[in-house]
Amino acid sequence: MSNTERDPQEQLCVNGSQASGGLRDGVAVADTGVEVLEPRDVPLGGPRAMNVRRTLPQRARSLVGAWCFLDFFGPHDVTESGPMRIPRHPHTGLATVSWLFSGRIDHLDSAGHWATVRPGELALMNAGRGISHSEHSAADTTMLHGAQLWYAFPDEHRFVEPSLDAHRPETVAGEGWEAKVFLGELLGSRSPARTYIPLTGAELRLEPGAVLDIEVPPGHEHGLLSVRGAVRLHGADIPADHLGVVGAGPTVLRVEAGAEPVLALLIGGEPLDEQIVMWWNFVGRSHEEVAAYRAAYQAEMGFEQPSPGSPMSLRADAALGAPLQGELREALADATYEDGLPFPQFGDFPPGQDAPLPAPALPTARMKPRG
Repeated sequence: MSNTERDPQEQLCVNGSQASGGLRDGVAVADTGVEVLEPRDVPLGGPRAMNVRRTLPQRARSLVGAWCFLDFFGPHDVTESGPMRIPRHPHTGLATVSWLFSGRIDHLDSAGHWATVRPGELALMNAGRGISHSEHSAADTTMLHGAQLWYAFPDEHRFVEPSLDAHRPETVAGEGWEAKVFLGELLGSRSPARTYIPLTGAELRLEPGAVLDIEVPPGHEHGLLSVRGAVRLHGADIPADHLGVVGAGPTVLRVEAGAEPVLALLIGGEPLDEQIVMWWNFVGRSHEEVAAYRAAYQAEMGFEQPSPGSPMSLRADAALGAPLQGELREALADATYEDGLPFPQFGDFPPGQDAPLPAPALPTARMKPRG
């Protein structure tokens, strides 16, 4: 899923718990040490745009472990609100995690993958050095309900080859609860999906009044998204669509259901502990790097003129009639951008698809690494 905001803000990428009770930057902080993050509505675009609720990133906290983005949507009757249609858009330096409760989403990417995301099945797209993809609700979908999350890659792995992985986790259960662990290891269940940094992700379902104690690594941060039903995390009430966050330290997380069944998502992981620049759909390490990603995407999609001598300018010369042979053919076959990334960075797409999304203008102020 894309961040479709036309004026995306530079994210400050705050690590670690700062809870002390009361309010901080308008965010409720329970005396239990649980931060409760309120979502904001973001339209996906179009005249009958489907709204999503975004809990990450925000001013109070941009990261939970390496998780840097969390959109929650639905349940939407797409026969009334209109289908989800997110045209081709780019990503770098991160992975997207799609998890559905109902409906189906068709995925297409520039690494050559076609896939359908189904309820209870993980879709993990590793953007690595650069990828572009589109997401459309499937033609037979009437009710769409789910979440998409991103996590940032550590520096040593952020230029890996793009990939797409799928995994349908088993259901593990105990007294009054059941869970599907789609990333990492929790509750005796382990996902085979590779994440390049220790992470966890799980769907939790609790019967009314049930209590679930979850053993977790003390060095990890965790967040609980309340999807349905009154739920408490470490004694703090987590309202619907809100994210309760617990910083590193606890070895057990206590999740409690109220008087109705609970559906929740639990995320967690080792803090990234690196400075990053996160803007629009890119994660990089400097203003110049993110600006270069934007320029490459804009040129490859045909939105802006490529810089002279770049791989895109060579391709444009060929398209205008210059013979693609000799030194020109060799240069284009082995072309890389100035930063060494391969050309095209955001791959090729099959013909007949919707027009890609253009990137917003860069901020007027220089973006600084944070974290």
